[in-house]
Amino acid sequence: MSAELLAPLMFASLVLFLLLGYPVAFSLAANGLLFAVIGIANGLLTEHLLSALPYRIYGIMQNETLLAIPFFTFMGLILERSGMAEDLLDTIGQLFGPVRGGIGYAVIFVGALLAATTGVVAASVISMGLISLPIMLRYGYDRRLAAGVIAASGTLAQIIPPSLVLIVLADQLQRPVSELYQGAIAPGLILAAMYAVYVLVVSLVKPAATPALPLSARTLSGSQLAARVVFTLLPPLLLIFLVLGTIFLGIATPTEGGAMGASGALALALIKRRLNLGLLKQALDATAKLSSFVLFILIGSTVFGLVFRAVNGDLWVEQLLVNLPGGTLGFLIVVNILVFVLAFFLDFFELAFILVPLLAPVADKLGIDLVWFGVLLAVNMQTSFMHPPFGFALFYLRSVAPKTDYVDKVTGRLTGGVSTSQIYWGAIPFVLIQVLMVAIVLAFPGLTGSHGKKAMVDTPLKIDIPATNYTGKK
Repeated sequence: MSAELLAPLMFASLVLFLLLGYPVAFSLAANGLLFAVIGIANGLLTEHLLSALPYRIYGIMQNETLLAIPFFTFMGLILERSGMAEDLLDTIGQLFGPVRGGIGYAVIFVGALLAATTGVVAASVISMGLISLPIMLRYGYDRRLAAGVIAASGTLAQIIPPSLVLIVLADQLQRPVSELYQGAIAPGLILAAMYAVYVLVVSLVKPAATPALPLSARTLSGSQLAARVVFTLLPPLLLIFLVLGTIFLGIATPTEGGAMGASGALALALIKRRLNLGLLKQALDATAKLSSFVLFILIGSTVFGLVFRAVNGDLWVEQLLVNLPGGTLGFLIVVNILVFVLAFFLDFFELAFILVPLLAPVADKLGIDLVWFGVLLAVNMQTSFMHPPFGFALFYLRSVAPKTDYVDKVTGRLTGGVSTSQIYWGAIPFVLIQVLMVAIVLAFPGLTGSHGKKAMVDTPLKIDIPATNYTGKK
């Protein structure tokens, strides 16, 4: 076998495994081991290459940054079951109730607030789907708009800190988590504002699709509402400061902030008298499953990456990307198109572990600030939750949305269900808004702070490809 063909064949076989539907973690690991054996059998690699594998896996187990993932996952699951989302949606819904599209605004506001406290998309979408969707259907909201705004608001947990994807990206880019958190705040809030603008436009163009709450549904007086808003908002705002405030002020690391957040979530659930052994067991089980899922993908990507670099796959990828027309801007456009297309088939964890290790070295050599690059990729990867027909946020919403007609518990009237096609069509405008946000971050790098101001520096790039006999040593 020709040595020059080994890297492209290895990459092509990985794509084939993924398209055939094999689990990503095992596809990565098996593909890496398969080509390691092929390389050794053909004298292109040495057996010593695989001796580095245990040390790499041990390094993953010692990575304190990744320890933040189970903490934030556990915090989000406890908060989702503690009734905080229900209280927030009820109170904020009353606050915006008199306005056309008010429940839509309330969902977006609560989605942003839950994103800043939970960092878990599934928890946000399921909570708002269970609580808000019946209310929106009860008072005549357009089903496509209702489904789209709930799913999209839930995905704000993907970009607004303490997002899990930002933790993974920071680890893969070898940059501090706190810097990616700071860079992602403005794009996340702007995205939420763009969702609200879309609801406003729909309410102006098609008023019947976004009715205001009737007087009979506004159960609180002005003074009662004001007191309840303060009482309801105080716990999540305190939790946000406990987690993000301590991280931004340098008092705590992201892992320590996640631990404090988990403790705060337990305290809130205890205060609300929702904490019990069953709830704790459910949260621990779900946290263990998600953490194991992430860890297995990371181990698989490590096996793949070790062999791929040994056959100069990183240099092959660099040659493909740096010769694109348009220089740095051309590279960024192609990368974002690639991520957007792959997001139809892969979730954000898989994208982060497979693509980012290949793209980051090229971006660094092109003079692109990796913190800004990470935020840009995070905004783009957010579309992976909303792509019909494979978006996870759409699956989460489908699992809790009524599929057939049902009798509403409050009005006693027969209410129509929500079809899968309505969920898909409702997601499309919000996917387009997310794509627009990618373009905005590209056009205005300063949105991500000081790192954005030095995001793209056009510097000459020279890649010296060393002579090698493919022994695994460059």
